[in-house]
Amino acid sequence: MTSRPARRTAANVGKKAIAQAIQAAGNFVLATHVRPDGDALGSLFGLARILTGLGKQALCYLEEPPPELHSVLGAGLRLETDIERVRAVVQACGADIMGICLDCGDMARLGKNGPALREIRPFAVIDHHQSNEGFGDLHWIEPGRSSTGEMVYDLAVELGAAENLSFEAAECLYTALVTDTGSFQYDSTTAHTFAVAGRLLNRGVRPAVISQRLYDNASFGSLQLMQLVLSTLQTFFDDQVAVIQVSRKMLETTGTDYEDCGSLIDFPRSIKGVRAAVFLKEREDGEISVSIRAKGDCDVAQAAAQFGGGGHKNAAGFRLHGQSMEQVRDLLLPVLEKALAQ
Repeated sequence: MTSRPARRTAANVGKKAIAQAIQAAGNFVLATHVRPDGDALGSLFGLARILTGLGKQALCYLEEPPPELHSVLGAGLRLETDIERVRAVVQACGADIMGICLDCGDMARLGKNGPALREIRPFAVIDHHQSNEGFGDLHWIEPGRSSTGEMVYDLAVELGAAENLSFEAAECLYTALVTDTGSFQYDSTTAHTFAVAGRLLNRGVRPAVISQRLYDNASFGSLQLMQLVLSTLQTFFDDQVAVIQVSRKMLETTGTDYEDCGSLIDFPRSIKGVRAAVFLKEREDGEISVSIRAKGDCDVAQAAAQFGGGGHKNAAGFRLHGQSMEQVRDLLLPVLEKALAQ
């Protein structure tokens, strides 16, 4: 399977057509990308709660169990990690089934069982990554959106479900907004984003509780990991690009995992004068995972696309095999230099 998305096979239909397809179905399989973040899981679990509130059946598929940080969002929902059980559910539903993929920029990001999920018909894609070229039967892709969670809320409005949105669904969608906007700091944050956040607060969401859950639960090991990761900091191009990295040995030494790395890229990004921050992660399978965060007009999605990745203008990433972290860094730096000059 290639890492580049296929060309769109159907029009970008918008939320009205997606809502009409949802209204016509009674059973749903929802999925998101591998190694899901807060927007992915908040959108996934939020939409599942919206659908069950409408009297429909929703199964959430993840390649692996959700990270502990976000597991509370899926409490009480039907969650499956076994693709064969998903197939059995789909078969039992016959023609009354719909697949929905959320916050996933291309089919490769669905993971090893992406082709099996794509067999569900119809298969809809709801996403806000500018690199998403579409890979379903129905697409609703809006790159200007702050988060997929914001889009799911608008879908709830279209479905007539927003006024009776459950507290649990509101918490899921608020988590999606907060995490993918960098706590409402990124350029993609709009007046509509704040309006949606306000409506979620009206459903009982408490920002302090979500903030504490996301940001105030560090372990001692995670602080040790932070110390090791920040010791790798390097800057390039007159300190406009900052690079940090995490190795498997660092994780073993501190008794941590990749979930503890989530917010570390915010530190180099916060340095005065830095326009792009890069976080290189050495994974167990020899893969190097690269996250890029930028400020202002530096478009890192285009940079990531050159390596088969993608994302948003100020937040993107990609993965490479068969290279060391230093080799990946040296491949990326000239591309970022050009992005800085544009």
